[in-house]
Amino acid sequence: MATFGFLTLLIIHISLLVSFCFAGDPFVNYEFEVTYITASPLGVPQPVIAINGKFPGPIINVTTNNNVVVNVRNKLDENLLITWSGIQQRRSSWQDGVLGTNCPIPPKWNWTYQFQVKDQIGSFFYFPSTTFQRAAGGFGGFIINNRDIIPIPFATPDGDITILIGDWYTRNHTDLRKTLNGGKDLGMPDGVLINGKGPYRYNTTLVPDSIDYETIDVHPGKTYRLRVHNVGVSTSLNFRIQNHNLLLAETEGSYTVQQNYTSLDIHVGQSYSFLVTMDQNASTDYYIVASARFVNESIWKRVTGVAILRYSNSKGKAAGPLPDAPNDEFDKTFSMNQARSIRWNVSASGARPNPQGSFRYGSINVTDVYVLKNKPAVMINGKRRTTLSGISFVNPATPIRLADQFNVKGVYKLDFPTKPLTGPPRMETSVINGTYRGFMEVILQNNDTKVQTYHMSGYAFFVVGMDYGEWTENSRGTYNKWDGIARSTTQVFPGAWTAILISLDNVGVWNLRTENLDSWHLGQETYVRVVNPEDTNKTELPIPDNALFCGALSKMQKPEDISLATSITGNGLKLFFTLLMMICTVIFNFH
Repeated sequence: MATFGFLTLLIIHISLLVSFCFAGDPFVNYEFEVTYITASPLGVPQPVIAINGKFPGPIINVTTNNNVVVNVRNKLDENLLITWSGIQQRRSSWQDGVLGTNCPIPPKWNWTYQFQVKDQIGSFFYFPSTTFQRAAGGFGGFIINNRDIIPIPFATPDGDITILIGDWYTRNHTDLRKTLNGGKDLGMPDGVLINGKGPYRYNTTLVPDSIDYETIDVHPGKTYRLRVHNVGVSTSLNFRIQNHNLLLAETEGSYTVQQNYTSLDIHVGQSYSFLVTMDQNASTDYYIVASARFVNESIWKRVTGVAILRYSNSKGKAAGPLPDAPNDEFDKTFSMNQARSIRWNVSASGARPNPQGSFRYGSINVTDVYVLKNKPAVMINGKRRTTLSGISFVNPATPIRLADQFNVKGVYKLDFPTKPLTGPPRMETSVINGTYRGFMEVILQNNDTKVQTYHMSGYAFFVVGMDYGEWTENSRGTYNKWDGIARSTTQVFPGAWTAILISLDNVGVWNLRTENLDSWHLGQETYVRVVNPEDTNKTELPIPDNALFCGALSKMQKPEDISLATSITGNGLKLFFTLLMMICTVIFNFH
């Protein structure tokens, strides 16, 4: 009888596995061991944050609708959260990886993220979101490919290359953090890295000897997809390749109208895909350049990032001056006009068969309007802080989403103003009350002296307008109501505004922040709380079994919870799906 019972149970489990083989979306598993390593990207030894011993970290490469499982082992001496910039994580802000929604992973602990990249394609990146850690590394590319049945709006490239650019300091991120907390600016960065490496020695005076630089190998006549991400601290960068055109094809999950650029400004937190054809002769290698924008060029020349594009039949090293950056010292509209030229390809399919342009955002009635204004840092209660609409956000000890789940009172206020405060600025945990299935208009007004880029987790929004001066009601007459690009991060130029439209269909608590790390660290952020008034788990996934607890709920956290979650969703899950794939293979071969 015992044998019969065991066989019955085995048959039931195999039946379930067989049904799984023919239904549901695939799982993709990654193991992240996050540690410090010593590296010298600018010739100065310093601790950097590595993943699996590598800086930058590995590229996550998945396909639309895949379930992504990332088991993170935090071997730092600090709390850690990893956020997935631009990944919309439908129905699950539990996996967003920012302090307003998730408790951090303590040092020496594991935690497993699990989310679905549902109905998404495109180029994104991940990074550590807490305590200024992105300034020390821990970032990497995140690719979501089309399913085979969905065509891409260009010929299949001959190769796919991820390029991470960003400003870099040789000081530790902990020292940078202390500088900001002490009321001082960070000052000029020490360099610009390309894929974690310093500049090629194009100039013997500006660039020291023996710095490791990035080389990208290509074949003549081939066309490559270059996915370029600005993962830096706070510097807008101009990206260009000597003698090569950049055909823009996609940005943060949206295919664009394809246009050639000789260079493109990529602001902090932004991602772009270019198609680049290797159509030059191979007399020499070519420069790949990422240089600072809107700065004093004569002083900032030493921080320029330079890599090498090398043809397989190259005859020699790159030589001569770098390709010129845009010469717009007296024309502040150049970069804005370039940004306005980026438009949505409304005839292309995205992650679904229906055309992207079938979502006619210009004809939807707006339900909520928020004007969010930032200014230079101010003193509040003796501390130097940045603000949005007069409020400097304070991260709560108990994350907002967790407080909602367990009805913890007094954690936050649902009173973020629709217009900037007229009184003195204040420090609060003030949150925007989003209307579920509403259509929100947000005007980002930058009254600071440098470019700010803003990101909203959980959503792609439509960038419908930008201009210099103060936004007014009449500014709506300039909006692009047809093919404004849908993306998750947009720039706002100094003394200017940018307008975005957001369809609030993703339930959760979602971070709205500047991507400039210095401004973000000092409080320039808030959250949008989107709640379905109907009590149903169809619009938001339930709290995960391995949820971390902190703040007012810290007593609910037990060490066994972590080990259990890890054993199930980490190595155990990998073993389960390995067995599953073996069974599926046998079944398919049999058929």
